Amino acid sequence: MKQPLIVLTGPTAVGKTKASIGLAKEIGGEIISADSMQVYQYMDIGSAKIRPEEMDGVPHYLVDALKPDEEFHVVRFQQMAKEAMKQIYADGHIPILTGGTGFYIQAVLYDIDFTENKGEPEYRRELEEYANKHGAELLHERLRNVDARAAEEIHAKNIKRVIRALEYHHLTGECISAHNEAQRAKESPYEFRYFVLNDERSRLYERIDDRVDEMMADGLLQEVEALKKRGYTRDLVSMQGLGYKELLAYLEGEITLEEAVYQIKRNTRHFAKRQLTWFKREKDVIWIDKSTYGYDEAAVLDAMKAQIPFA
Repeated sequence: MKQPLIVLTGPTAVGKTKASIGLAKEIGGEIISADSMQVYQYMDIGSAKIRPEEMDGVPHYLVDALKPDEEFHVVRFQQMAKEAMKQIYADGHIPILTGGTGFYIQAVLYDIDFTENKGEPEYRRELEEYANKHGAELLHERLRNVDARAAEEIHAKNIKRVIRALEYHHLTGECISAHNEAQRAKESPYEFRYFVLNDERSRLYERIDDRVDEMMADGLLQEVEALKKRGYTRDLVSMQGLGYKELLAYLEGEITLEEAVYQIKRNTRHFAKRQLTWFKREKDVIWIDKSTYGYDEAAVLDAMKAQIPFA
């Protein structure tokens, strides 16, 4: 018997947080955040982090778990999520993987094997020295030359992952993206339901713009200033998050505040588009279009419950 697992994802600002709480309360679920930003402390407004009072008594995992300068990548996420799932199963509940980071979801859903080769320390040092001398962008360009797909999936600032991908290619002659693709083709070890919450593009973009305005009104700029004062710098992967990198550019005098806000909205819309492209490639996905249910939250919830035989 496979253990049950629910995935509830979708583009940013579509309403995943509220839907996940409703579903968890209906089916006895507990929530694991599949979000690359909500895991960090002090980054509340820009990550649209769920507030304790919004949790409505539903346990959440991988929220506020790390400091912004701690390493967080797909392998660590997979390890932490598996630990959380053990606890949830032990409590007799159903894990609900909620968030918009598609690669993280894949890593857990298909139990992707990220086991590295033994590696070649000398080559790794050579790449590290190259990054120090020439910068992260040129190192990332080297990856793009041998594995364009991996370069699309790995942020240039995430030097350790870039190096790992280059090292994998150096040792095996193969692309790490192809290796990961083969892993994703595996059958899931879970009895799962994979929901993608969606909305009409125009409404989604309007929600994104409104949410950025709300974040600014709620003190996003002050949050970024506080992070800067704590010593968290632009070279950190966490500080490359949407809303943070743009406002850091403003604080360092590179752009106006108006331009920073414009860039946050534009970049978030582009991010939502990329998320939807990712989810459209996924197999075994159940699309839940909010407009189909007249934006009735209870009807959306009923539609999901009707697809879950093990709840």
